Amino acid sequence: MFISKETVLEKLRTIKGPDFEGDIVSLGLVSEIFIADAKVFFSITVPAARAQELEPLRSAAERAVKALPGVAGAVVALTAEKKGGGMEAAPPRPAPPRPAPARPAPPTAPPSTQSGKRGVPGIEAIIAVASGKGGVGKSTTAVNLALGLAALGLKVGILDADIYGPSMPKLLGIKGKPTTVDGKILRPMEKYGLKVMSMGFLVEEETPMIWRGPMVMSALTQMLREVEWGALDVLVVDMPPGTGDAQLTMAQQVPLAGAVIVSTPQDLALIDARKGLNMFKKVDVPLLGIVENMSYFIAPDTGKRYDIFGHGGARREAERLGVTFLGEVPIEMAIRENSDAGTPIVVAEPKGPIAEVYLGVAAKVLERMRAESASSSTAGPAIVFE
Repeated sequence: MFISKETVLEKLRTIKGPDFEGDIVSLGLVSEIFIADAKVFFSITVPAARAQELEPLRSAAERAVKALPGVAGAVVALTAEKKGGGMEAAPPRPAPPRPAPARPAPPTAPPSTQSGKRGVPGIEAIIAVASGKGGVGKSTTAVNLALGLAALGLKVGILDADIYGPSMPKLLGIKGKPTTVDGKILRPMEKYGLKVMSMGFLVEEETPMIWRGPMVMSALTQMLREVEWGALDVLVVDMPPGTGDAQLTMAQQVPLAGAVIVSTPQDLALIDARKGLNMFKKVDVPLLGIVENMSYFIAPDTGKRYDIFGHGGARREAERLGVTFLGEVPIEMAIRENSDAGTPIVVAEPKGPIAEVYLGVAAKVLERMRAESASSSTAGPAIVFE
């Protein structure tokens, strides 16, 4: 059954605005509505100071839209990215007290203690794998890092947050769609011992993702918090390239245990990598290190080494910035072939030289996570100015 924007707006006019004044549509709080595959995406603008208090308003709007005939799902976010409906003048109200801290983390994968960020129940640590630009092998690095951490004995999940170009279904050879728990919470897919969630499971492969900022934020939040992850030591998040809405959403709303930056050796890629490094620094996310991907090529017939994109640029950049250098991953046909086949190199050739590189990267990432956790647990209380 076809669902129109007008039908959605008509339903939303039944939702009272904050403080029971008017409705959210007449107050100008509803963003442009986007409908794809019978799923409805939009945001509701509220003052940032009242976001937590007004969560029931968001939930009511989401329930109302989901109840419409022909609607398969709804993604609704609260956003304060623009002014609207006079709400920006509303006085802030005190937020309810924060819940008590979660239980202490196991030594294998300690959580971050960043103030004011709500963790995900059952997940001890969340790390982001990011890059300043596309085409540097970030997703391949993320999946092999996750498999490397699993090989070290951790319970690992991977969230494909690159919603514009989700790669995990292809990289892990997963087909089909996730099931739900009571029709509300998604069960992650599983492969090679990893729990996996990706927007690629929810939309057709060739469906274009034409989403604005609030929709990106809401989709990420839903895939992170409305999934039955269970008990995980580490959740690896494959971020979209660049430093946009998705990166800021994850960095500002989730207590990340750290970020791994992927770059190639050449100067242009390193310029973009610096932007990613600086973004995570500004939002107080620990930098676990830099991986130099496509670092060199060994000719299979002669054994001669070629530095196609230069060599050592990421290592020098790490030294300059005082960031851990996690390792060099060469250009290797087996990486591409196995990735295309849905069998990452750490699974396909677990004892091979390339898998050893990724296992070394995973070991250094885990070491850095432990060091950051130990540092934060011994530090004094943070003083935050708002």
